[in-house]
Amino acid sequence: MAVKDRDRFSTATRIKLIGEQTAARVYRSQTKRQARRSRLTGRAALLALVLCTLIVALAYPMRQYVSQRAEIADLQRERQEARERVEELRDLKARWQDDAYAEQQIRLRLHYVMPGETGFIVVDPDAAEQSRDGQGAADRPWYSNVWDGVDKSDSAAGG
Repeated sequence: MAVKDRDRFSTATRIKLIGEQTAARVYRSQTKRQARRSRLTGRAALLALVLCTLIVALAYPMRQYVSQRAEIADLQRERQEARERVEELRDLKARWQDDAYAEQQIRLRLHYVMPGETGFIVVDPDAAEQSRDGQGAADRPWYSNVWDGVDKSDSAAGG
């Protein structure tokens, strides 16, 4: 037993024992880190997979929801415009029910005059000049157009 005690207190034995204890601690800490890392990495991968699955699963319904909301907004806007148009037409119908408005429109649009009145139409001289300048082939007789065509072709061939 004395040999065992003496070996226990020797420097080489102590260093060897300290090395083994340190190696055991390092090995335990490395395995714990690896275990934590692998568990954390697995959990993170599972969480990422679940999140990606949720995003993919919800992407199409969300796109449909947004497009339907936009369509609803467009339809509401169109409905409002249609209501405004109906109101305008009701106002116009009510105006046409009034004899004074109908008479005013008839005189304005059809150039009617009341008995005893003299109607005048003023012609703008610039508009008359433009209409004379704008006379095309459709305003002339057909034989004039044919003869002009013959003259043009003859002058092009001879020149």
